[in-house]
Amino acid sequence: MTANLIKGKSFRGALKYNLDKVDKNVAEVLDHSFVKVSEKMILKEVQMVKMLRPNLKKYFYHTSINFPYNENLNNELMKEIGLEYLKASGSNQHQYIMFRHYDADHPHLHILVNRIGYDGQVMSDSNDYARCEKVLRELEKKYNLTQVISSKQAKERSMTKNELEMMKRTNMPSQKMAMQIILKNVLQSKYKMNTNEFISNLQAKGVDVLFNQASTGYVSGISYSYQGMIITGAKLGNDFKWSSIKNTISYEQERDRTTIYEANLRSKSTIDQLRADNEHAQGNRANAQQGNVKYGRLSDSAQTRGLFIFSPSFTARVIKEAVGQSERTAEGVVNAVFEIPKGISLATLLDSNPGRHHFVDNNQSTLGNLSVKKKPKKKKRRRLRL
Repeated sequence: MTANLIKGKSFRGALKYNLDKVDKNVAEVLDHSFVKVSEKMILKEVQMVKMLRPNLKKYFYHTSINFPYNENLNNELMKEIGLEYLKASGSNQHQYIMFRHYDADHPHLHILVNRIGYDGQVMSDSNDYARCEKVLRELEKKYNLTQVISSKQAKERSMTKNELEMMKRTNMPSQKMAMQIILKNVLQSKYKMNTNEFISNLQAKGVDVLFNQASTGYVSGISYSYQGMIITGAKLGNDFKWSSIKNTISYEQERDRTTIYEANLRSKSTIDQLRADNEHAQGNRANAQQGNVKYGRLSDSAQTRGLFIFSPSFTARVIKEAVGQSERTAEGVVNAVFEIPKGISLATLLDSNPGRHHFVDNNQSTLGNLSVKKKPKKKKRRRLRL
């Protein structure tokens, strides 16, 4: 199971979103704690409890729990899992309503829960994502469901729903996927390359490396830059973090101190050039397919290199089938093209992959912000007193 956890302040908007699905016969209510399933009555009950904590803005959770498409779950079992999730999350003494949706090809459950309890106590949001993931792993074991690797154990980050749809629409791997393919190909070298060779091999394929290097030479982290986009190794996956990289290559702190320092200077210079030439960067094919890549001035602080981060993703089968080619032009601009073999569409590869539904539905991120539009207030005209 995977989940999308949203903390919101517009309970009415989130409730209306789900009730509209029910009216369209693509969802149904599985369980609730209210007197009656009516938008007016539910909002009235929620408002009564909210009065106990009137200053709390983000007072409810909208959780979407997604099951793999091959799981055969009836309503009773899904309801039981939903109630177990609420209990394990510490929200069994809170107002809630549970919906099952049928508008996707995998079973999924939506739960709205008031963070304010009947006694006025507020459900803690400390480490809520980690706690949610822990509960899901426990429920998978208890109900003998498909086991999903936790984010801490994942070698590569899973794809988002938007990224999946974009790749199927364009038949091209995403920019994040391209970066992972390049890194994986370089790291699969038959011999143990040294630090300089690791850096050079990546640069030859259009990826510049930024190390988080202290004045003592100690390296605590690594980031990668591709066509002006910077992403940390941890965001790509555990295999691409510095703690993994330094054990894969031949690295020595004192020996490679100058090599890493010089690599940082070259990378910053390349990134600054791309950012300065913003129009050219936006016109690049690799960036154009993303459509939402943002560019700005790169800070001199190494702490800000986590900016412009995108959640990376791709599946092992797609990597196996995709063929990566890259070349650096005389102007230093890297043209990278990842081709799918003739007769095989990327959409087919994604659809045939058994783990394709293990993604985070980031379309749900807007659910907690849905609200009824208010009419703009008319400005009162001041009368001049003579």
